[in-house]
Amino acid sequence: MSRFHDEVPETVTHVMAGFGAALLPDLDRCLPPRSLLVVEEPDVVAARDLERRATAHPCVAGILTAPIHDEDDLSAVLATVPRPRNVRAVLPGVEYGVSAAAALAGHWGLPGAGVAAARVLRDKVLLREVCERAGVPQPRWRRALRVEDVRSFRDQEGHGCVLKPANRQGSLGVQLLDATDDLDEAWRHTVEADEPRLRARRPLPASFLVEERVDGPEISVECVVFEGQVLFRNVTAKNVRPGRHPVEMGHQVPAVLPPGVPERVASAMERLVAAIGFRTGVLHAEWILREGGQPVLVECAGRVPGDCIHELIDLAHGGSLVADLLTVLSGSADVPHREPHRHAAIRFLNCPPGTVLSVTGTQEAEEPEDVVKVHIATAPGKETGVVSNSHERAGYVVVTGRGIADTTALLDTAAARIRFAVRPHQGASQDGFCEAGRAT
Repeated sequence: MSRFHDEVPETVTHVMAGFGAALLPDLDRCLPPRSLLVVEEPDVVAARDLERRATAHPCVAGILTAPIHDEDDLSAVLATVPRPRNVRAVLPGVEYGVSAAAALAGHWGLPGAGVAAARVLRDKVLLREVCERAGVPQPRWRRALRVEDVRSFRDQEGHGCVLKPANRQGSLGVQLLDATDDLDEAWRHTVEADEPRLRARRPLPASFLVEERVDGPEISVECVVFEGQVLFRNVTAKNVRPGRHPVEMGHQVPAVLPPGVPERVASAMERLVAAIGFRTGVLHAEWILREGGQPVLVECAGRVPGDCIHELIDLAHGGSLVADLLTVLSGSADVPHREPHRHAAIRFLNCPPGTVLSVTGTQEAEEPEDVVKVHIATAPGKETGVVSNSHERAGYVVVTGRGIADTTALLDTAAARIRFAVRPHQGASQDGFCEAGRAT
């Protein structure tokens, strides 16, 4: 594996902005060997050992480093990344590559999200402004420049609020605040939340917003879009951790919605696509359903969803969401219509705070035929804490079944077989064993 700075091999037909580890197995199946050039921040390449990790993927020709996190001015990226002679498509591999992918595609005259749409999707303040003008249903909100803005908004609401960064991912820094929570402490937590292995180490702009708390079931809508038209749509049901940190603890595909709600969700999604001006690619929008099934926008990403959702979609619908993305980015609308024929679900595992002593039961959890994958993200010797963002979860189980009852029962069985032995932190409960499927 090498870094390219001047000449890119003629085998390269696709460029990926950001090292999308979750997409690479699919890209290995979809693309020829040495056809993908990855563009990534040098700090991220070093922190994640990406030169070595890329060698495991035949489709990757190499890694080129460029300042893709400078989203307010991507001129250096356009100057640094040479256009491959045979390039056909540019895709975002991660959230922090959405703007760079759109900029490169636009610069080279290739299909993509569009530079303006990508910028809106990467800044929740801009997204709120655009949706407000277009009448897309969303919470009441305000830009937060200091803790006093949060205090004023909460006082105006008369109860709790949501505090979040405007340009991060994976629930990082997101907090559901009650009327009595310490706002100074909450502000510090959100402002200081960081992803040192996933972000460039130089100072990058940050902004924050405070929003109305909206109660109700949570869903996400995943769409394949070509020239502003939705070609494929899926709805995912979400299970969100209770408490201050609303980290997702499970997903189910397809979501089973009450009568009339699917039509309202589809209409809201169409309005969102038009409001953003999104051209071509995949959208992943999160919504809360108010009483009566009215969708309220939480946020929207211009990339393939994380948390294995794209794998759940493939298991439930058949086909490949990543292949669909490559199709539309190549300039074709030839995306097959698919309806779900099975259910698929993921559950993230619980591990109590402390020092992990052992993890057992993974082989037993994998035994049932419809258990697709068991992944453990911790190991003996590692420290765990209260889960406050997606990076801190202990692992997951993916299953399929004929319906919700089947998948839920299988998730219960598989997760219960996985046990974490933990030495609790000083002053915590001394019960150091936890079934992974139970809340901690």
